[in-house]
Amino acid sequence: MPHEPISVLDMFKIGVGPSSSHTLGPWKAAQRFTQSLLDNAVLFQVRQLEILLYGSLAKTGKGHGTDIAIQLGLCGEDPVTFAVDQIAARMNDIEAMRKIILHGQHEIDFDPKEDIEFLINESLPYHPNGLSFLVTLEDGTKFAETYYSIGGGFVKKEGEETLSKKMVQLPFPVNTSSDLLHWCMKTGLSISEVVMENENAWRSETETRSAVWKIWQVMKECIYRGAHTEGTLPGGLNVKRRAAQLNHKLIKGARYNDYDSWVDAIRAGGNQFNYILDWVSCFALAVNEENASFGRVVTAPTNGAAGVIPAVLQYYVAFCDGNSPEKIIQFLLAASEVGSIFKKGATISAAMGGCQAEIGVSSAMAAAGLTECMGGTQRQTLMAAEIAMEHHLGLTCDPIAGLVQVPCIERNTMGAVKAITASQLALQSAPDYAKVSLDAVIKTMWDTAVDMNNKYKETSEGGLAVNIPLGLSEC
Repeated sequence: MPHEPISVLDMFKIGVGPSSSHTLGPWKAAQRFTQSLLDNAVLFQVRQLEILLYGSLAKTGKGHGTDIAIQLGLCGEDPVTFAVDQIAARMNDIEAMRKIILHGQHEIDFDPKEDIEFLINESLPYHPNGLSFLVTLEDGTKFAETYYSIGGGFVKKEGEETLSKKMVQLPFPVNTSSDLLHWCMKTGLSISEVVMENENAWRSETETRSAVWKIWQVMKECIYRGAHTEGTLPGGLNVKRRAAQLNHKLIKGARYNDYDSWVDAIRAGGNQFNYILDWVSCFALAVNEENASFGRVVTAPTNGAAGVIPAVLQYYVAFCDGNSPEKIIQFLLAASEVGSIFKKGATISAAMGGCQAEIGVSSAMAAAGLTECMGGTQRQTLMAAEIAMEHHLGLTCDPIAGLVQVPCIERNTMGAVKAITASQLALQSAPDYAKVSLDAVIKTMWDTAVDMNNKYKETSEGGLAVNIPLGLSEC
């Protein structure tokens, strides 16, 4: 079995909501396409551009902002740094002028209503999330490329080899949890330490720590921002934000002026079970309400599941004495490796596997990170990941109106709580007596994904998406 090296910085990407596969992926595909035009020396010869969206991208692309992301990518904007409060203005300018500046350098006529086509009855064979860019040059020559957004912000160009960009030799190659456990037992290293040794194949340890710490900074800023923003989410469902109201209720008038003093105030409120549980829900709601509002989030491993890992990590920081850079980095390294194993053995794309591939995987990742940081052994850490996924098997993806709001936002709270429960179970268990391995549950997840009806795979053609009248949800 060929080894696919995946870095922690591949699993955790800074981007813009609401979806890693339907927003961030198409954004990156558009960036890659304009770079390809430049590399092929035809960028300044482009006269006309047409974009075709297939499968799940066509069916739920409007609700996920796929068309918006593509336009920003075509303009050469970076999802890591683009000011999210400028998205609406940029879209209004393009629509009003009916022009777009490719790669920020070459202006052409472009009408998003006419030149972006949602082919809801067509799908490409490789992956449900396919999109094609078709251009006509000044001399009439045609130039086209097709890309697939395969989940978690990962993008594959049609015809390219998966490993072509990352041909690195890792000291501890891992495809399965058995591989990972083998290296841990052979070296005596923890999971996070094995990950760090592998990361050294890409960059120095100092650079990795700095990059992972930045990931946490974006996560905690997102939590804090979401917990202090009121209003109604965009998209037409009239879903009210709840995190800010819950924060206000739980904080009980305590005074604070920034993230750190907010965490101090949270800690001072006590450690009763229901109090902690409410805060975990608040943290997860905050992130995914930001995600649904085109806010800046981290794929963890996807945007739709972006709230689970930050919520569990914030729980660890606020209630488990985990507020140190070393512990936070350890958490994210361990979590990332579990996510990469799921990606290699199954999928992290809801369009391929339903919501078990997003909330389920994120819950397993969070459970692993928390368990290692709480002193669990390597086997207990993998056991926690297995328990978390085992109880997400078969979870469908059925977003109402194609929006990452109902049931997606609440599902992040459930994934976070399940991760904490799975961690506690593993820490109190002897893994040698476990009946189910992580590799077995990953195989089962993939088998379930293959058998799952396509209407439950991010198409909004089944489940809650067809049983809840639009505009009536107050969730």
